[in-house]
Amino acid sequence: MAELLAIMARLRSAEGCPWDRQQTFASIAPYTIEEAYEVADAIERGDFGSLKDELGDLLFQVVFHSQMASESGQFDFEAVAGAICDKLTRRHPHVFGNGGPLSVAEQSSAWENIKAEERGAGEVSALHGVPHALPALLRAYKLSKRAARVGFDFEHAGQCADKVDEELLEVRAASQGASGAASRASPKASAEVFEEVGDLLFAAANLARKLEVDAEAALRAANAKFERRFRGMESLAAKRGQVFSELDLAAQEDLWQAVKRDE
Repeated sequence: MAELLAIMARLRSAEGCPWDRQQTFASIAPYTIEEAYEVADAIERGDFGSLKDELGDLLFQVVFHSQMASESGQFDFEAVAGAICDKLTRRHPHVFGNGGPLSVAEQSSAWENIKAEERGAGEVSALHGVPHALPALLRAYKLSKRAARVGFDFEHAGQCADKVDEELLEVRAASQGASGAASRASPKASAEVFEEVGDLLFAAANLARKLEVDAEAALRAANAKFERRFRGMESLAAKRGQVFSELDLAAQEDLWQAVKRDE
């Protein structure tokens, strides 16, 4: 760790790397997010060799931000490490304090209660602190979860599903032209459709939360499944001596169903 901190300080020094010296918190932030996703990708693939490397890259991002903060007299890496140590101790009183053992569910509830206390009793909104930079689907999940903690929630998942149906109907209605035919306007020209699709996606994220499904993980899995099947269609078409892009939709659908059956 000491060696990594020394390397980072050298990179940012006058004798260091011009690119590293010109970076700011804002310019580095996208790389920090990217590295976190690469960690998640390595975990999903079960590639522990890559996971070791990606965790190192993510740690470097923490060191980079800490070094820049140290240069401006804000804080240093030691303060970052100390802050998380304090937080973990504070949020686990059943481990480091006098509290008794808790179940996983009890610990999750206690954790959220402690976090709410840390946000401050004077905070006017239950939604305070949900980062704007989160992926939109994940942020929708967290916003609805925060709202539910203060009682603004459906009683059961069926009501959430009904809300999804309702929002889908509103998307259909908004996408219809005056003649009843589907509008061919571009998304930028159809603000109402844009808004209603957003409402539909938010309702779907809320349904996932109510069903205790990680919406972000579920969508990543769906993306992976679609990619796997699409590549399977392309491969099957090639085996049959066909050019996938030249097939009509019915033929492509036949390939899709064949790939599904093979799975």
